[in-house]
Amino acid sequence: MQVLKLRPPLLREGQKWYFDPKWLIIIVIVGFLLIFQVLPLIYLVYRAFFSEGKFSLQAFKRVYTYPLNWSALVNTIVSATFSMIFGVLIAFPLAWLVGRTNLYGKKFFRTLFVVTYMVPPYVGAMAWMRLLNPTVGPMNMALQKLFHLSQAPFNIYSMGGLIWVLTTFYYPYAFITISRAMEKMDPSLEEASRISGANSWTTLRTITLPMMLPSIVAAALLVFIAAGSAYGIPSIIGVPGQIHTVTTRIIDFVYIGSQEGLTDATTLAVFLMLVANIVLYLSTFTLGKRQYITVSGKSTRPNIVDLGRWRLPLTVAVTLFALVVVIIPFVTVALSSITVNLGNSIFSLENITFRYWERIFTRKSILSSARNSLVSAVTAATLGLLVSSMMAYLLVRTDVKGKKIPDFMITVGSGTPSVVIALALIMSMSGKFGINIYNTLTIMIIAYMIKYMMMGMRTVVSALSQISPSLEEASQISGASWLKSMKNVTLPLIAPALVAGWFLIFMPCFYELTMSTLLYSTNTKTLGYELYTYQTYHNQQTASALATAILFIVFGINWLLNKLTGGEFSI
Repeated sequence: MQVLKLRPPLLREGQKWYFDPKWLIIIVIVGFLLIFQVLPLIYLVYRAFFSEGKFSLQAFKRVYTYPLNWSALVNTIVSATFSMIFGVLIAFPLAWLVGRTNLYGKKFFRTLFVVTYMVPPYVGAMAWMRLLNPTVGPMNMALQKLFHLSQAPFNIYSMGGLIWVLTTFYYPYAFITISRAMEKMDPSLEEASRISGANSWTTLRTITLPMMLPSIVAAALLVFIAAGSAYGIPSIIGVPGQIHTVTTRIIDFVYIGSQEGLTDATTLAVFLMLVANIVLYLSTFTLGKRQYITVSGKSTRPNIVDLGRWRLPLTVAVTLFALVVVIIPFVTVALSSITVNLGNSIFSLENITFRYWERIFTRKSILSSARNSLVSAVTAATLGLLVSSMMAYLLVRTDVKGKKIPDFMITVGSGTPSVVIALALIMSMSGKFGINIYNTLTIMIIAYMIKYMMMGMRTVVSALSQISPSLEEASQISGASWLKSMKNVTLPLIAPALVAGWFLIFMPCFYELTMSTLLYSTNTKTLGYELYTYQTYHNQQTASALATAILFIVFGINWLLNKLTGGEFSI
């Protein structure tokens, strides 16, 4: 691919000095990330080792020898590891069935399986807490009655329950990663295997699976870090069962409000950040460099495998999986929002009410939180897309030295656990370095941008990579400036990707919980935090109504995104 040569930042043409605006873009982006990402994270690590003004490991000794904290570390590793294993075991066969076979309704299933990727994880936690409650959970009660059991077969407030919910809401990370890799595979080796007499299952085991191994490992690491840094699910499922994780302990320490509590939170955050960066390095900078020697330069698409007599049974099995993992939990949350007494049957007319829906549209605190979420998400998505688009252009269209620096910084920010980003900003942006944005929407917007900008950047990079630079070169040869060529040529061509990138940043920002829990103030509560407090401390039916409203918003945005981009982008 051709790239546009960048001139030095200042050069003389005849009697005039010329300043290349692309260098200004790099300087501004790097400056922003240095101040609001690099500095806070470095200061976080510094505070962990110099909490008493001099180098000391006393804080680490105090934190990591306390039994509850050590238990949280073990719980985090165990739950993330098993979620990773089960997530990949679920994601790979689903990705193969949906992308490589003639499974019935595979387009519908593909959309359904990634719905949980765009839905707040704590909504799933609410659903499974209701379904598998050990005393009144309808799924437990049905199983007890069906199999004549003396007690509930499942207890959601257990390590097994925590792993189950984490798996059901983070397997889409692996599903998406593996599906994309499968779409790029050259089918020639698989065809050769079948020509040699191997059946579909043998080809899958001996050819497809080994070819996919790098993507499978990368997907597994992605699930591991997502599950290990989650807060919503462990706080709703784990804490009631006394199963603490690193994220719940960090937030507990911050809420203590003392200097020692903040120091303890910092030392735990260093552990989480270390694990996240090791995983990020392995997945992005090691596995990410491995190329498939079987990916050809030709435009190829893997052949569709005929399932034969297994087509119907496998479709039924996939339908049952979708029913249990996706549909029933969402329906459960929706039904809870119109139920007077959660312990009684929903099919009784006396037990149905819409007052909780009325509450979420009339209560001032909820409306204020929704407004804060909307303002912060729109701002973060708009500014984030602006930075993402400029970075994408520099990465794809130029060979300027130093462009990998902001790309690396954005990648690290995306891979850093949300709780670590929030804690670092709290410690460094409260006036310590001359900037005080604590307890404002500004600090939330910055945190959202650091965490989710890469989602927009990767979308725009993908779109730019498919557009020949000759179009821009022709525009500039005709006398148009770089900025005018961008406005009249490049932007119209990548408009669908820009719309998709904006929504991909907007959606997680709109319902974000972890960072909001640490960064909110009385006047900056967000929708995610409001829902969490209702679920934990106030009224579960109101929380269910709010969660259902968020689900409708997510599905509505997906429909709108599909329409605005002509079907090119959607969930």
